[in-house]
Amino acid sequence: MPELRSLVAAELKLPVDHQVTAMAAAIAAKHGAASRAVLFYGSCLRQKQLDGLMLDFYLIVSDYRAAYDKGWLAAANRLIPPNVFYFEHDGLVAKYAVLSEADFHRLAGPETSSVSVWARFAQPSRLVWSENKDARDRAIDAVCQAAPTLLAAARPRPDEPALDLWRRAFALTYSAELRAERKGRGSSVVDLEPERYQRFTAPALAAAMSMLTHGSWGWRRLEGKALSVARLAKASLTFAGGADYIAWKINRHAGTQIELKPWQQRHPLLAGISLLPRLLKSGAVR
Repeated sequence: MPELRSLVAAELKLPVDHQVTAMAAAIAAKHGAASRAVLFYGSCLRQKQLDGLMLDFYLIVSDYRAAYDKGWLAAANRLIPPNVFYFEHDGLVAKYAVLSEADFHRLAGPETSSVSVWARFAQPSRLVWSENKDARDRAIDAVCQAAPTLLAAARPRPDEPALDLWRRAFALTYSAELRAERKGRGSSVVDLEPERYQRFTAPALAAAMSMLTHGSWGWRRLEGKALSVARLAKASLTFAGGADYIAWKINRHAGTQIELKPWQQRHPLLAGISLLPRLLKSGAVR
């Protein structure tokens, strides 16, 4: 898929704000020689706004054990990838997820039914730090799988307009995780950059033709929501201020006005469990 790889490589190297590259380098430095690549993605990239928001990164590492000084963090990352951490640098805040190169390649491709990674990297992202050319090439190869996997899983319909296919595909992935976004988020992601998705359609579909994806959408929804809960539980141990972040994200995307009690701030896992029934009933989380 040389045409798709060329598009992905060109997009990944597009420039970003110098504050983003500085933060990416600081994240990589925190994990030392294990760091291989850092990718920037998400709403801050789409909106081209940094102040007052939380930046989103993926840190790709050579090996989980080498990335941490605590064995339980490596074990948790291996068991339920990724681990997610809070990070501050030069007045900006971020969260970053950690994946090994092997897991990044696996989770961005058709051999996994979990939508979490391939749904995100079918969208625009930037490779903002890499250890060397080999690390950069391996990151590009992983990202190249994401868009074809998304479209193969969505099963394109005859004569379906390109942008409608992308909108429907993203809507399916949003339904397969616990999300605080309002309905229509999949469409808004596409509508921000319609020309980009038009360019990617033909080469991504060509690559998708040879892909066999795993799992039905019913299974993906069951698996995705269960994994979302497990990752939130794990994040309560790895993510400083996790309960406050979860409340902020839900309020921002769902238009709610959740205010956490002191005990909920001290015990983020219990806070999440206590809030979940109300959030599901109100539709703030789906």
